[in-house]
Amino acid sequence: MRVQFGSCYVELALGDITRQSVDAIVNAANSQLAGGGGVDGAIHAAAGPTLMQETIERYPDGCPTGQAVATSAGRLNVKHVFHAVGPVWKGGLKGESELLRSAILASLQLAKDHHCKNIAFPAISTGVYGYPIDLAADTSLLAVRDFIFEHHTPELVRFVLFSEGAYGAFSQRLEQLIV
Repeated sequence: MRVQFGSCYVELALGDITRQSVDAIVNAANSQLAGGGGVDGAIHAAAGPTLMQETIERYPDGCPTGQAVATSAGRLNVKHVFHAVGPVWKGGLKGESELLRSAILASLQLAKDHHCKNIAFPAISTGVYGYPIDLAADTSLLAVRDFIFEHHTPELVRFVLFSEGAYGAFSQRLEQLIV
């Protein structure tokens, strides 16, 4: 599914984020930038050990929740990895929506700062962090749409979703944004 907002596009894809050919991919990182499971583990495995070495050297104190930091991409077929730290779901009353929105916007700002024409996101915080997929889709897509309308960049934002359920939730919300 692909939708145009101004001169930019938001696209949904089902698949593996490590196989994307874009300028940057977003890693759903933990605040220690210590690697982990899920998307984080897959990105580190595909990129190789230089990705972890760089995060340790450049960001020894990690990255706060709701923010993002940039590294090179190791063996990945992209120029940059933006490590975005999304919130752990705690029932929705602890600022989770604002923190997820902030992580998305920080990643998009990094894309702008690094002159990325295209970027791929996973469904941040929806794995072990337990963020409900429909709520994450709503927050993530609204943040992207708002950024695109304000900055007119990047040309393409792709959400690479790992399951049919995640794709369905993002697709439903994206359809609502164009009505």
